[in-house]
Amino acid sequence: MSDTGQNDTTEAPNPFVPSPDDLQHWASVMGRAQQMMLDYALGQANQGNSAAAGLFDPASWLQNPTTQAWAEQSAKMWEQGVTFWTSMATLQPPFAPAADVPQDKRFADPDWTQNPVFALIRQTYGLLTEQLLTTTRTMQGLDENARAKMEFAAKTMAEALSPSNLAITNPQVIKRAVETRGESLLKGLKHMLTDLSRGQLSHVDPDAFEVGVNIATTPGKVIHETDLYQLIQYEPATKDVFTVPLVIFPPWINRFYILDLNPAKSFVKWVVEQGLTVFMVSWKSADASMSEIVWDDYIAAQVDAIDTVRELLDVPAVHTIGYCVAGTTLAATLAMLAARQEADKVRSVTFFTAQVDFELAGDLKMFVDDSYLTLLQQLSAGGFLDGRYMAATFNSLRGRDLIWNYVVGNYLLGNDYPPFDLLYWNGDTTNLPAKWHRQYLVDLYRDNRLVIPNSLSVMGTPIDLKKIKTPAYIQAGREDHIAPLASVWRLMDHLSGPKTFLLAGSGHIAGVVNPPAAGKYQYWTGDNDAATLDDFIASASETKGSWWPHWIGWISAQDGAKTPAKGSRIPGKGAKKAIEDAPGRYVKQR
Repeated sequence: MSDTGQNDTTEAPNPFVPSPDDLQHWASVMGRAQQMMLDYALGQANQGNSAAAGLFDPASWLQNPTTQAWAEQSAKMWEQGVTFWTSMATLQPPFAPAADVPQDKRFADPDWTQNPVFALIRQTYGLLTEQLLTTTRTMQGLDENARAKMEFAAKTMAEALSPSNLAITNPQVIKRAVETRGESLLKGLKHMLTDLSRGQLSHVDPDAFEVGVNIATTPGKVIHETDLYQLIQYEPATKDVFTVPLVIFPPWINRFYILDLNPAKSFVKWVVEQGLTVFMVSWKSADASMSEIVWDDYIAAQVDAIDTVRELLDVPAVHTIGYCVAGTTLAATLAMLAARQEADKVRSVTFFTAQVDFELAGDLKMFVDDSYLTLLQQLSAGGFLDGRYMAATFNSLRGRDLIWNYVVGNYLLGNDYPPFDLLYWNGDTTNLPAKWHRQYLVDLYRDNRLVIPNSLSVMGTPIDLKKIKTPAYIQAGREDHIAPLASVWRLMDHLSGPKTFLLAGSGHIAGVVNPPAAGKYQYWTGDNDAATLDDFIASASETKGSWWPHWIGWISAQDGAKTPAKGSRIPGKGAKKAIEDAPGRYVKQR
């Protein structure tokens, strides 16, 4: 009621329709959008990319016609949308909000359940998606591999076709556009064109971090380098250090600083503070000069790093860590050393989410058939695989979270990029040697030869994982989609030495990078003699927080001897002089 006692007939503004006063501004928005598109097209033309040269360039995945179509669709949205929503406003269909709707953050906006139009769109999508997936799962005449591929394709298609991914059918996007008078769409278009130029979906502002400045900052020196890797030695943080040093082998498909993101999250910094002398391998991103690099070269590099540290510090053995594919390779290295009667060079081995038996390797096994390998060969014509392709592959395994979530947030809503170091690392891709990458997929993922005794030879030596008697600490992530828990557990079946298995909460990254101060997640320990994973889980007890203290206790139990942190324990003060400050130049090369 108004203060005059008369009925107030003023209608509330429709949140889905721009006001008439905004029409001139909307015309300006669309004009600027068209200019951005023109500038982008001219920039592409000025680069002189021929059709042949740009065929397999990630920056050319979405060419101008598709991009222009997207812009034209956005331009037409309001012309069609105003009419649509105005007509809908006059309809009053009987409608009751849906009850007990399953949680799905794509449809968190209240209008997906409270607005009859969007509720109908959402419910229709849900029914069609369920029908698509059910049909795929019940299809007759498919073997297990074919069915897995069909299900993955159906799931990927369903995620891509979600109405939340389209501006015209996402109420949050429409309301944001009206509230910002179209500026959110313009900002999103700018984000999209920038990503097209980079050939990669951005999760964070690429200029928000600088390696060695506000990320990968633990003090140290590069004390050794080859054409394949640099070896970083970190400054000691304690008066005395463990006599046995630690050598960390990160995966070469990513940058090593996942273990040194920032002081609060850095595994490297934390381990140094526990009294270990830490060495980190920083792999070189592949280029055309590395076209003939194969698995033997990475194994030789691991042996070289181990021997370099042993000689530098005058110690008989080192502790080692292998993360993901570097852990797979470290297992092969240990098998070779065992076959050569040199196993005593390594005092212990820790595996972070690593696999040696690929029978249960999960969705990644779908990328090893003949058609994919043929495509891979075409993409690697220069002798190396552009890391952006691998990033796209890994992102596709969690497309809803790592692709479409950012398409909506970055492009449709025009959100500012979050300053998140983990996402910056995720987008900091590394190129892979083509010959070795194909060999890895065929010999390990497809043919599973690593667990067949003497099926593979490295550096001229047949290898058998059963010969590995080095004490092993095996960490797995409960929700790991890259190295599934059941697959990592198989290490327990193939190694012959004393083994400790630890199950960490979360996945492939957060399950590993979980500093004690964060107070997050949990871990489980149990019967290390359990015959099966199910038996281990049945015996396991949960501990809240980080598993890092459990690991350092295990390391101390292997060898607790200490030595003063002086002489060669200080980077550059021993026989190996400092080449440059950590994190070195290899990690910065693109």
